Amino acid sequence: MPSNVAVIHSDPEILGGTPVFVGTRVPFRNLIDYLERDHSLDEFLDAFPTVSREQAVAALEAAHEAVTARACAAR
Repeated sequence: MPSNVAVIHSDPEILGGTPVFVGTRVPFRNLIDYLERDHSLDEFLDAFPTVSREQAVAALEAAHEAVTARACAAR
């Protein structure tokens, strides 16, 4: 999935603006919660079949880039 394609968005009409995977009502936070509880990416994808593997990986990569950029800016 190209890096310039949004995989997460926020819309006040969808779950009150909670960031969700594009084309779904699945909050990005659900993925983080699964991983924090030692569930695998495959378990998350099985539980939320409307989210593609490509979306989940792209969202994690974008989160990593955001955290890295913020850490670098704080130096």
